[in-house]
Amino acid sequence: MKRIMKRKYLFAFAAGILLMGCNRTDKLSDAYGNFEVDDVIVSSEVSGKLLQFDLSEGDQLKVGEQVGLVDTTQLYLKKEQLEAQKASIRSKMASVQTQIAVVKQQRANAEVDKHRVTKMLADSAATQKQMDDINGQIDVFDKQIANIRTQEVSLKKEIDVVNAQVAQIEDQLGKCHITAPISGTVLEKYKEMGELVAPGQSLFKIADLSYLNLKIYISGAQLAHVKLGQKVTVLIDNSKTTDTKLTGTIIWISSEAEFTPKIIQTKEERVKLVYAVKVKVPNDGSLKIGMPGEVRFNQSN
Repeated sequence: MKRIMKRKYLFAFAAGILLMGCNRTDKLSDAYGNFEVDDVIVSSEVSGKLLQFDLSEGDQLKVGEQVGLVDTTQLYLKKEQLEAQKASIRSKMASVQTQIAVVKQQRANAEVDKHRVTKMLADSAATQKQMDDINGQIDVFDKQIANIRTQEVSLKKEIDVVNAQVAQIEDQLGKCHITAPISGTVLEKYKEMGELVAPGQSLFKIADLSYLNLKIYISGAQLAHVKLGQKVTVLIDNSKTTDTKLTGTIIWISSEAEFTPKIIQTKEERVKLVYAVKVKVPNDGSLKIGMPGEVRFNQSN
């Protein structure tokens, strides 16, 4: 009797283990990967000393928020020089306009004389030579006005050139102000206040951690079961025996197959051709860059 009962218990235990194994197999995830983030590296656009760089790793920044300033002294002095040059050109233009006004008045006086001589010529009180002399004066005045207007046009072009140079300086002055290109968290800081920077040098790295991307790899057979915008279940470790379930959205599917990355442990897996997929997952603060994650495609849900 005891042997029979013992066999029953052993059978029940074995059946339970088998059932647990079947349930676990049914719940195996479809793909695995690690979380990554779309970060932005902010670089200097001008050269000079960092006069201000109030920034620390972990700081929360808003888009457009100023965090640093590159020395603007030389640019400011250059702008002042250009403004003085522009004022000098405008002074010359005022003088030219005065000359034009004087010659115009002289021409107007000549026109009055011409009108008077015309009447006198009709009454034979003036000679044709007097009329010719007045017409000659008017022609001279017209040529003087045209010549002075040429100078005015040249001065206007000089002002346009200076204005363009001022605009370039103002653009460079604007680039001296270091701002956050996006709202997010500072991940890394590469420079300190007082250091010299050059165009293209990295200053800091920032990323929006309100969501992370889980990059996974799927086989060609799985490719037909995924599509952009598809909702999937994402699992992250909660403890040794439990997982936390999150909802993610497929935002990118590679168009080309590649060999499985070297982070995969076995050589047999690394030689397989797979497709990379990115799953966007809202972050409540529990997700970290580099954290492993699993995905279920919910085909049966």
